[in-house]
Amino acid sequence: MTRSVSETLASNRLPERVRQRLRRKPGGSHVSDAVLGAIDGCVTTFAAVAGAYGAGFPAMVALVLGFANLLADGFSMAVSNYESVRAQQEYVESIRRTEEHHIEHIPDGEREEIRQIFAGKGFHGALLEEIVETITRNRALWVDTMLQEEYGLQTTFLNPWKAGGTTFVAFLAVGVIPLLPMLVPGLDPARQFLISSGLACVMFFAIGMLKSLVFARPVLKAGLQTLVTGGGGCRSGVCGWYRAAQRLRDRGALKGSAAQLPC
Repeated sequence: MTRSVSETLASNRLPERVRQRLRRKPGGSHVSDAVLGAIDGCVTTFAAVAGAYGAGFPAMVALVLGFANLLADGFSMAVSNYESVRAQQEYVESIRRTEEHHIEHIPDGEREEIRQIFAGKGFHGALLEEIVETITRNRALWVDTMLQEEYGLQTTFLNPWKAGGTTFVAFLAVGVIPLLPMLVPGLDPARQFLISSGLACVMFFAIGMLKSLVFARPVLKAGLQTLVTGGGGCRSGVCGWYRAAQRLRDRGALKGSAAQLPC
């Protein structure tokens, strides 16, 4: 660790700096929401492109399928993420009401729970009783302590609107990339598919790289991991589209020759 880094860490641990940092309300991070939307968006639209190419459809069909999936699935993902955050909030609030009811009607039992929780952390005697007295003197602190220590729940949450919005924007921004070659005139279908495949791989690797910068992980390793997992999702989607198109072609519902995909 260099001296400048050590000095920065030391200055951030000065009493006043620590006090200011702890006063700030935790806001949470929307990185996971962005990663969720970005990977799913890329998988969704690339699967549409690859399925259309494998079935021998023209580029316009791939565009229509891709943009339809982009908007519909993007909205679905955003709503699902919003509802997921809301459901977690509502669950915690239901537990909070239960604990408030218990404190109101059986305070001695709840006080004993606090005592045993902190006894399990190694506190004993007068110090333990002082901790119990301090916590149970403040009703809000008492309830929050029970939520965190007894149930293992977080008492701060992401904004559900921001969570859903982040997922939607990331889904659209990354999901549109595999569709771009379909908009270039003069490219034959094989080149369009290859360029779209390359762009999807670049997006997966870039998502992993950006994630590594946020979480201070090795850039190359994070990029390759996301590329492998995202590529696996793409392959599953591609094979699903391709096999569905093949079944329709076998029944005579589709005309033309299909490109061969490794499914």
